[in-house]
Amino acid sequence: MKSIYICLITAFFILPLKSYAEDIFWGQTGHRVVGKIADDYLKGKAKREVKRLLKRKSLAFVSTFADEIKSDRRYNEFYTWHYINMPLNENYENSKKNSNGDLVTGIAYCKKIIVDKNASDKDKAFYLKLLIHLIGDLHQPMHIGLEDDRGGNDFKVQWHYEDSNLHRVWDTEMIESFNMSYNELAENADVLTKKEVKLIQEGSVIDWVNETHELTKQVYGSADVDENLRYRYSYNHLKTARSQLQIAGIRLAKVLNDLL
Repeated sequence: MKSIYICLITAFFILPLKSYAEDIFWGQTGHRVVGKIADDYLKGKAKREVKRLLKRKSLAFVSTFADEIKSDRRYNEFYTWHYINMPLNENYENSKKNSNGDLVTGIAYCKKIIVDKNASDKDKAFYLKLLIHLIGDLHQPMHIGLEDDRGGNDFKVQWHYEDSNLHRVWDTEMIESFNMSYNELAENADVLTKKEVKLIQEGSVIDWVNETHELTKQVYGSADVDENLRYRYSYNHLKTARSQLQIAGIRLAKVLNDLL
């Protein structure tokens, strides 16, 4: 009887947390791709400072930190930093803002702490880890989705006959179904010229949000509720997801080079 009681208590406290966190981010592979690509574009000074603050951990290694801490309620204040909800016909400037913060305000706060001369290395490292993750999230189209369906989490579809949702398909399932490691995906990113890289790195965080939001509109139109998405969906859209991961990595490097 005691063991049953313990199991019930465990389920009450742990299972809701899993539901709370599981569908709100690029999957682990996606975030690691972003970190790995960013590392290739870091300048020497920034690379050395990142390595010092992260105690020699790679960008890819710490890129999932902001999702891992969702299992600890002490960090609930950062939950809304992972996304922006706004109507498809609006841009960030004109949209209603979340009073608890969002991707834009979260990124700005991280940058503020990282350059604060009075901040401890511990705090700088914490917010650096968050920043690495949030720049990745900014480029996942369903992170800038509708409030009504929680960024596609309530847009129910099937993925190869298994229950899923549109957010999860873009976060994880389409990438994982490709069956490549994050290293392999990063190493096989598109070859870009210096001019193309410079063009990608132009603009502000808000510009990048609005750019991603244009993709959000396309993603919402890419499937019907309860549709069974299969190989054809990957054929049509995986290239876009991979491109977004590459763009996120290049822009993450730009942000870190400017900060450090």
